[in-house]
Amino acid sequence: MSLIYKKREQICSVEPKGEEINSLALKVKEIIQSSGCQNEDVIFLCIGSDRSVGDSLGPLVGTMLKEHTVPYRVYGTLENPVHAFNLKETLKEIKKQFKRPLIFSVDACLGDQNQVGYVFLKDGPLVPGKALKKVLPEVGDYHIIGMVNYIDPLPTMQFLNDTRLYTVMNLANKIVKIITQATGETSRPY
Repeated sequence: MSLIYKKREQICSVEPKGEEINSLALKVKEIIQSSGCQNEDVIFLCIGSDRSVGDSLGPLVGTMLKEHTVPYRVYGTLENPVHAFNLKETLKEIKKQFKRPLIFSVDACLGDQNQVGYVFLKDGPLVPGKALKKVLPEVGDYHIIGMVNYIDPLPTMQFLNDTRLYTVMNLANKIVKIITQATGETSRPY
């Protein structure tokens, strides 16, 4: 779970009811093609935990991508989530197995109330756990984040727990559609 930053370069976003999915998919496809990486060197690192609805976006996306059998590596599913306790170990494993992978981090985020339901594609690494004031390593060359809820003066954990499953599922479907369109596959809604 991360906070939205102003300093990361936003490449593209999809509004809650927006149809910008095609343009976001095209951007992801362009990034992958211009990287020169083979499919097996492209990684979608889906971060989060299934123990909190608001933080389950990453593992949901990872599970859906595995079910679609995308031609890329996927880390982080509902069965085997990548979260604060195993992130460093997962990154070590990736570094050991891949010489120069292209990593897209996928995570939930909190931000402004008027942006709940948005999907953002940003250049640069994600700082996971920022919303919960966790100190974790930056992850990825690019990151895809879904705004699951807004931040308020109340404790952040309350907003993660109060997040609607509908919002998380809707965001997961959008992100999976973006990634599968980038690969030329057809996404089926859940």
